[in-house]
Order: sequence, then C-alpha cells, then structure tokens
Amino acid sequence: MERRQFIRQTGLVAAGIFSLRLSGLAGDKKTYSGVLLPQHNIPADKQLDPSWVRTLYERGQPTLYTKAKNELRYIGMPAGGLHTGTVYLGGDGRLWLWSIFNDEREGIDPKTVLWNDGVSERQIHNRDGASYVEPALAANHRVLDQGFAILVETGGKTQVLQLKEDDWEEVSFEATYPVATVRYQHHSFPVEVTLRAGGIFIPLDADNSGMPATVFDISIKNISGQPVVAAVAGWLENGARKITAKKGVGEKLNTAYNGVGYTKILSSFQPVDEKVDHPDHGSTCILYLGNGAVANTNASPWPVQEGFFTTHNEKATAKAEEKLVASLASPQQQLAAGETLQAQFVLTWHFNHPLKRVGRVKEAAAGYHYASRFTDAAAVADYIAPQFKTLWGHTLSWHETYYDASLPYWFLERTFLNIGTLATANTYRFANGRFWGWEGVNACEGTCTHVWQYAQAMGRIFPSLESDTRQHTDLGIAMQEDGGIIFRAEYESRPAIDGQAGTILRIYREHQMSANDQFLRQNWVQIKKAVSFMLAQDKNGDGMTDTPMENTLDAVWEGEIAWIVGLCIAAARAGEYMAREMKDNDFATRCKEYVAKGCGSMSKHLFNGEYFIHRPDQIQGRTKLGSYNTCHIDQVYGQSWAFQAGLGRLWDKEQTRTALRSLWKYNFATDVGPYIKTHLGGRPYALEGEGGMIMNTNPHNEPKPYGENASWQLGYFHECMSGFEHQVASHMMAEEMTDEALVLTRAIHDRYHASKRNPFNEIECSDHYARAMASYGTFITACGFEYHGPKGYLRFAPAWGRTQFKAPFTAAEGWGTFQQQADKDGTRCSITLRYGSLQLKTLSLAAVGTSLTATLAGKKLKASLQSSGKDISVIFSQPIRLQEGETLEIQLV
Repeated sequence: MERRQFIRQTGLVAAGIFSLRLSGLAGDKKTYSGVLLPQHNIPADKQLDPSWVRTLYERGQPTLYTKAKNELRYIGMPAGGLHTGTVYLGGDGRLWLWSIFNDEREGIDPKTVLWNDGVSERQIHNRDGASYVEPALAANHRVLDQGFAILVETGGKTQVLQLKEDDWEEVSFEATYPVATVRYQHHSFPVEVTLRAGGIFIPLDADNSGMPATVFDISIKNISGQPVVAAVAGWLENGARKITAKKGVGEKLNTAYNGVGYTKILSSFQPVDEKVDHPDHGSTCILYLGNGAVANTNASPWPVQEGFFTTHNEKATAKAEEKLVASLASPQQQLAAGETLQAQFVLTWHFNHPLKRVGRVKEAAAGYHYASRFTDAAAVADYIAPQFKTLWGHTLSWHETYYDASLPYWFLERTFLNIGTLATANTYRFANGRFWGWEGVNACEGTCTHVWQYAQAMGRIFPSLESDTRQHTDLGIAMQEDGGIIFRAEYESRPAIDGQAGTILRIYREHQMSANDQFLRQNWVQIKKAVSFMLAQDKNGDGMTDTPMENTLDAVWEGEIAWIVGLCIAAARAGEYMAREMKDNDFATRCKEYVAKGCGSMSKHLFNGEYFIHRPDQIQGRTKLGSYNTCHIDQVYGQSWAFQAGLGRLWDKEQTRTALRSLWKYNFATDVGPYIKTHLGGRPYALEGEGGMIMNTNPHNEPKPYGENASWQLGYFHECMSGFEHQVASHMMAEEMTDEALVLTRAIHDRYHASKRNPFNEIECSDHYARAMASYGTFITACGFEYHGPKGYLRFAPAWGRTQFKAPFTAAEGWGTFQQQADKDGTRCSITLRYGSLQLKTLSLAAVGTSLTATLAGKKLKASLQSSGKDISVIFSQPIRLQEGETLEIQLV
C-alpha cells in the first residue's frame, strides 16, 4: 500500500488526533477546530548537571553491554555484507534474525503491538514503531542453528562450553560497528575467549564490502599456569529452502571440500521438480581458514560434547523437512601458559531472489549484484579464503583507524553505526550495480529523495554507491524533461521540492568525493536542468520557492516555508559552485543572484525574532496544514547542509544561531513524556522518561497553529525522529553549540541503550531507517571536515579539543588519520594514510603560524602559507600524493 494511504488508514488517523478525548487534558485553555488545544509544556531550563555535560566530552571507553546487567537480549548488530539481507550478531556472539530469504513483509519482526499513549491504547505497526515499543528478542529469532564451542583439556579433564550466554558467568559485548568484540569469562575455565565478528567492511570498496558473509575471529588464551589442549568448533544449519521446504519436495545436501589452506562445507538443496524460484532457494556455507580442520557434514551430537570435535564425514543428506547441520573443528592445539590459539571462520549465503515488491525496477529481474559475482555460497567462500588476510585486515584497519581518535567513544559509535543500515534488507544492489533502498526495512519504496538526502554516511564511506545513484537514477530514470526529479523514481510521478534540492546538494557532495571532475562533466547537462527546475519554483522572484509541492512530511504545503526555502538556497549555492567549475558563468551568476535574493528575503520575511517560520500563501492563507508560526525542527536545514558540503555561510549568522537556540529552548525535552501525553497522535519513537527533540512545537500557544484544516500528517509534529535530530545536532556542532549537539546526540544514544532496545536499529517508518544516517554529519562537523577531491582541497577545524585532536577521515581514493597538537612552541599536524592514496594541493587548518615546515615520508616539501580569518592554508607548490603507509607532517610556528 502506498505510504501516505497506509499511514492514514492504519496509524495517525486511527490514533484520533482530533478526538474529543483531548478535552479532558489538564491545563487546556484554547480550542482548535472545536477541540481543546494542548499547551506547550517543554521547560526552557533543561536543568542539566554541568558536571554530567562535561563527561560527554571525555574520551571514555567503548560502550560495553553485559550479561550481568541483562543487556544482551536485544542486541542485533548488522553483521553481513552491504545489501545482502539482515543477519544480526547477537549480544552473546551468535547470529540471529537471518532475514536473507527475501521476506516480503515489512520490518525486521513483522507484528502489531499495543501502546498506551497516556490516554488510550493504540495499535502500533512496524512503520509506527512496533520494534521501538516491543523490541525483537534474539531468543525468538534464531532461524538457523548456528554457533561455536570451545574444547579445553587439562589435567586429564575435558571441558566444552558453547559461545552462548547460558554457558558463561559473564559475557560482554563491545559495540563498535562494524566489528564487535565479545568476551567470555568463567572462573572454572582455564582459557580466556575473545570473539571479533562482523562483515567485511572496507570504506571506498563497495564491491568487497558487499559480500554475503560474516567473519568470526576467535582467540583462546591460556590463562592458567598449566599447559592445555584447545580447539574451536563452529556449525551452521543448512539454510537452503529453510522456510518453504515441505515433505517430499527434495532433499538437503551438505558437501565438504578442501582448498589450499582452508576447508568449507557447502549446504544446498536438491529439488525433485527442479524449480528454483522459491525465495529461500539457494545455499549457505561454513568456511574454516587454515589446515587440518575436521569436517562433519551431519553434525548431530547435541548438546555439543567432545565427539563433536572429532567426527568426520564428507557428505550427508536429509529430507526436506529435516534439520541438517554442518560443522568444522580446528585442529586441537597445545597451549603453554599465556599462549593464544586463533581460529577464523566465515559463514556465507546466497539467495538470489529479489522481492516481487520491487518488480517495477527493471534491473531487479537480473538479480542481486553479489549473485553476478558468485554462483553460490561456496563461490563466496572460495573468493574470500585466499584474500582473507587482506579483506579482514582492511576491515580491522578501518575499525582501528575510526576508533583510535580523541573524540568520545560513545560519540564515535552513535554517529557511525547507522551506516549498518546498508547491511540490512533495507537496501539492495542489483546485478548492474544499481543501488536501491526502502526508507525503512520493506517500507516506503524507491530510494526516496526526500528521505535519503538526509543521510550523510554513505556518500563519505561508499561514495561510488551515491555517485552511481545520482547518475543512473536521479539524473536518469527519475528525471523529467523539465528537470524535475521524481522522488521515488519508478514508484512515483512527481518531484518533491526538498528531495530536488537535497539531491542537487548530494550531486555536489558526490563531485567533491571524486578524484577528478569526470562525474561533474559527464552529468552537467542534466545537473543544470535539475537546478533550473528548482530555481523555477520561485514564482514571484524573491529567491524563496513558493510552488506547492510534496515534501518529506508527506504533504503539499502552501506558501514560503523556511526549511524548504533555505534548502533551495543551499542547493542554488551548490549549483553556482558547480557552474563555476564548468565555466558556465552565466548560469553561475543566475544561481548567485538567486542565493542573494533568497538569503535577504528569508532573513527579512521568515525570521520572527526567535526562529524561522512558514509564511502563508497570500491567496490560500492558512487553509491547509503547515508549520506557520510554530518552531519547526528543520527550519535552518539548508545552512546545516551547507556545512556538510563546504558551502560556507548563507543567510544571517546570528539569526541562524538564535533559531537553533529556540529549537533547544522550545523543542528539546529531557523527558518527552509530558509532551507526548498531551500532544497526541504521534508515533512512539521516544517514550516517557527519554529525552529528545520534538519535530514541531507551538511555543506561544497560538490558536490553530497548524492551519484551519490540519490533516492527518499533524501527528508527525508531535514525534521525535532521530534522523531529523541528528541533522540538528550536526548543525549545532558547526555553530559552536557543542554542549547542545552532544546532549542531543547522547539523548538518542541513550534511547537506544541495549537495556531498552537494539542499539543498532534507529527506527522511523520501519526499522533501520535511512534518514538516521544523518548521524555521520555530526561527526563531520565535529571534525570541521571539508574535502574537494578534484581541487585537492582538505580542511580540518575541530569543534573542540584543538590542542590534542585526532580523528579518521575518508577521501576519494583513500582514508586515514588526521592529528593536531598545539602548544607554546607551535602547532604540529599530520595526515597518515592507512588505505589507498590521497592527492593534496591545499590543506586548510584551524591554526595560527607564520612559518612552515612540511615533509612527506621524511622528505621536505615546498609549500606556502595563506591566512584567512581563523584558518590557515598550507598550499603546496605542486600537488602531492600520499600513498598507503605514508605520513604528511606539518609544523607551524
């Protein structure tokens, strides 16, 4: 069912937004369409403990969830490759959910739950927040039997413990996506067990990061004073036809193979009728890296005992309806005191059946991208095995690079983990390389421009996916003759104005994340059409778009709306910059004039002294739904985007900061409970006792604040949606409101604490919502990061901690670490490249100095200094190129 129709029928209207039950609310004094109007009740004074706020800046330790605190049951870290389904790594190190069988249903755990909104019980569907109210439990979703066990022999005694919560006194989960570390402790067990697990994840390498595989890297350390013999066994149930197999339709088959330095067991299904179009027809595979593994294609001695590690057979079959399990055991190894055994396994899968629901996408008929590279799960294993050290090594290198920083661990975790959305069933990559995404898992189709334009992570970590989407979808399949970009491509017939502007901004970001100007040159004709279409939506020529069009709040608003006006201004600035690079000076001038008019008009007509508003259409007035004189979360979103793309200051600086302070004052609540109990109709994405920023508030209790005939979409105004909150936090960070940015980000982080729900699943309209990837934007502004690959330009201006700062970065062709130290003797900066290469012409720094020394790999470079405000630029006489492992050092005095 189409998004708006579904929500209208099943969610917000059913909630009774305009129900007369509002009249019973205490403190109501005004009416709205015959209904008593709830009063604004968010305290201006947040009463935050200054000492607690200071802790938000501390480096701290990785977030650790433990069995002792009952924090493991909801954890589900996406642990497979990008666009290969949803496989969760649980809190005790076992995999669960296994949404790899092309399930057509919505959400990770399709269900309807009841939620009491403070007045009555409501039915909450997946897209309404069912998994927020009642998170999925790992114990209820172990679709495939999978696990590991440790055998230890010492002093004539043999012990076997499985890597599961019940077998250990303590289990801890270190939540550092994309690699989690799980530790197991038991006082009577003579070894210490550590598991590192996750998918292969290499920034800038979308192909190798998109394999259907999960790595398990297990270390066993002898912590006793005596020698021990140890081994590891891993097992995986045959997943072929797991869901649809019935008696008599065929048989399951497990077959063991030995390769050079590895052993694998392929699990497949042999149908009687040769039909292979079932969504779960495919294969799974378990791989052991190393020699001497014991392969058991029919592992059945449950519970796991000593014989599990020694039974060997090379082929086994089972009836379609029966369970067939494959296991691989490492060779038994003697460990002296303090010695460590390392065992590495990979689990792979292959189910190449795109959903029928994406049938309008022609490319889907050819299947998934990973299936164009691999014929089955064994082929995936065969590809990984000889390259494992490189693939897993790069994954661990990124993990180390990202978290070896001066920024707080919790902040690094929260701003990055939402990119795990790409490793769920929320996104696909089809055989020809086309990227495609829902808004949330199986909900709201078409890589919606007005949602995905908030996401900052993919464009920085896997820029090729974004640039391809711009070129082949937004500027191709979805583009109208007049330059309008259809906001759901094959699934819509019209543009959305915010999606149009946001896509232009993304086009500029994709150009910046390129090594050269080829992307811009190839697409300039279409880009210019897209910008021209957007400019044409300003009918009265004041630089403020005023054409009623669809927006991300699922409505067509009338008038001049600050957040849409500002977003279009930012996009026009991006259009101007691209036109300059293309030497299309006439068009650059047209865009520049639009920006100048728009900024002036916005400051003059849309700022009410406290915040930016929605000016009604002169003819329609306030007939329809709108934000009007209320305080809207996205009101200065255009300036926020400008900071992401290095577009600089747009309209009045102090007005913008005043607007952000008003958002903090009127919309942020340390406890949203009192607000959502009196402002009904919203979906439960934040609950009583939790902090968050409300989408839209009526601070001065105006009558009819949202229009004469406010419609069902009004419910959105009363919610906390994390993607919008992240956008505001990133902007606050850029505007030196670091306390507020950290508090808001921490509020989201705490809402998704593992004691309450899955930390890795930020929910809006269904699970793993794409907009939440705006979180990475807060990391970008915390670093003061700007980059323009074709120009060889790189900038760092840390929002705090400039005397001792260290952070990772990604560029067009490489990634690494930036470090800055400042004291009385000057400022020292360095860039160490950990992967690929980096071309540089200009390095801009938030530092001072009049003399410069620059060296690359120990060799002195010719460079000059140029000061601009609070920044200083190091300009190299010739472009330089850093290679992997090299360090650029800058000394300023």
